[in-house]
Amino acid sequence: MAWALDPSSRELPPVESVLVVCAHPDDESFGLGALLDRFVEAGAAVSVLCFTRGEASTLGVSDAALGDVRRVELTDAAVTLGVGRVELLEHPDGSLAGEPLDMLAGAVARVAEEVRADLLVVFDEGGVTGHPDHCRATEAALAGAPALPALAWALPQHVAEALNAEFGTTFVGRPEAEVDLVLRVDRVRQQRAIACHTSQSGDNPVLERRLSLLGETESLRWLRPPPSLAG
Repeated sequence: MAWALDPSSRELPPVESVLVVCAHPDDESFGLGALLDRFVEAGAAVSVLCFTRGEASTLGVSDAALGDVRRVELTDAAVTLGVGRVELLEHPDGSLAGEPLDMLAGAVARVAEEVRADLLVVFDEGGVTGHPDHCRATEAALAGAPALPALAWALPQHVAEALNAEFGTTFVGRPEAEVDLVLRVDRVRQQRAIACHTSQSGDNPVLERRLSLLGETESLRWLRPPPSLAG
């Protein structure tokens, strides 16, 4: 599609089909939920490609296999967010960085073509939380659809620093000068999607604190800007 964006615009880009590429079930809700809600409300078709079933998480305790539990949670959360298509792959959780990049990128290329994506949505470089799986998912997205603009969910530096100080986490934040878009968001649908991930959200003070610090805004960066903003 033809991009006509004002570099000073603080609104979402006008897109028809968004492909979200993430590492784990719940990434689409815990991190990207408010942003995906904005895209759906704007009329875009949203698809999610998730590389792992999240079976290595230490948060969830269940009589059933955790990967199977999280598959169902992802499906329910996607419906809540208005996501039209979800594809969940079975690469090893916690070891995505060791998977061949060309294999991961190939999956991105296939799904991007099938949904006729005109925008990638990913986690910021550094994975936001510092998780290597997040970093690899973003790397695969950029490699798999090199012709598509890529918009990354980022965390303001002051929020990352507060979380790291309070919880000993490894969040990677961005100073204001490195943020391209700051969007006002409504978290009602995101909170409902988060609640679908029962195994991961029941006792998650870091998530609750992050959302509290962010309030009604989300920060985004162009990892690969559309032509009208490039150069």
